[in-house]
Amino acid sequence: MKPLPDYPWDQMVPFQARARAHVGGIVDLSIGSPADPTPDVIRAALAAATDAHAYPQTAGTPELAAAITDWYARRRGVPGLTQQQVLPTIGSKELVALMPFMLGLGEGDTIVHPLAAYPTYAIGAAMAGAEALACDDPALWPKGTKLIWLNSPGNPDGRVLSVAELRASVARARELGALIVSDECYAELGWDAPWDLTPIPSILDPRVTDGDTRNVLAIYSLSKQSNMAGYRAAFAAGDAAVLARLLTVRKHAGLMLPAPLQAAMIAALGDPDHVAVQREKYRARRAVLLPALLDAGFRIDHSEAGLYLWATEGRPAWDSIDWLASRGILAGPGPFYGDHFAEHVRFSLTATDERVAAAAARLRA
Repeated sequence: MKPLPDYPWDQMVPFQARARAHVGGIVDLSIGSPADPTPDVIRAALAAATDAHAYPQTAGTPELAAAITDWYARRRGVPGLTQQQVLPTIGSKELVALMPFMLGLGEGDTIVHPLAAYPTYAIGAAMAGAEALACDDPALWPKGTKLIWLNSPGNPDGRVLSVAELRASVARARELGALIVSDECYAELGWDAPWDLTPIPSILDPRVTDGDTRNVLAIYSLSKQSNMAGYRAAFAAGDAAVLARLLTVRKHAGLMLPAPLQAAMIAALGDPDHVAVQREKYRARRAVLLPALLDAGFRIDHSEAGLYLWATEGRPAWDSIDWLASRGILAGPGPFYGDHFAEHVRFSLTATDERVAAAAARLRA
């Protein structure tokens, strides 16, 4: 098995210490961990389900499956999914990391992921002994590719893939005989036109698949839209045969979502009001932070949706990280998200209103 790289965030320890020493305290915009409370409707559902004396179902309860399929029809423009086409998971990160292993991929197999990418796509390939390839152009995806990761809206860059781009990706995946999986956990957070008014498309949208979900999956997390990061509540949807394989592996491994969390997911999926409230909180924070970054000399790339601002000063990212830390601001270095982004920095919108306002003031000062 190939050695795994060191955990990248360990490199941030000295910058974190420097930022904490700032007279006004640290403004941590580095990690996308929600700072707002979990909505009461979700917490109440969790509390009511704590008599969980029996083992939960790995496939999820029929009620949870119905909540997921109904949500896809209402919020993602994907009608007609069956119970066999959805599967709850213990957060989305474990699914991303373990997907190659659960599919039996290994040495000699290629796994494609975006150029600007959440590191776990490549880590999952390394854990299985497969090769990871960063490439955004479907025409360049090579023969021998077994798994393709898309991420829309993207982390870290907030890029949204259109229906036409998703169709082209699915078509190329089918030419290669590869499974294609779209990580869509920021899909409720669209900011710039047209995504401020138009729903962000899913890879399962009939306009993309023509109703054929073979070798196509989408994954989604409730961490961001519902402030449920601590619940580890997520799910996959799409090809029933692929999900059946994942379900069997998960049964053997005991990877089952606790029953109270399944009840909390049902409540979250059935209540769009709290999602709208949270989206407006992030919209307001973005409206404060973005112009302050521009005033400080940063350029914002993509970032039309999602939970982050992808920015550059046109100089090495670590110089920007050091400059920010001297002002008590912690951000994410672009090199953590791919070798092509040596000058970018990622800013999260998950800090409180007060901390975001403090960051804006320090940037302008």
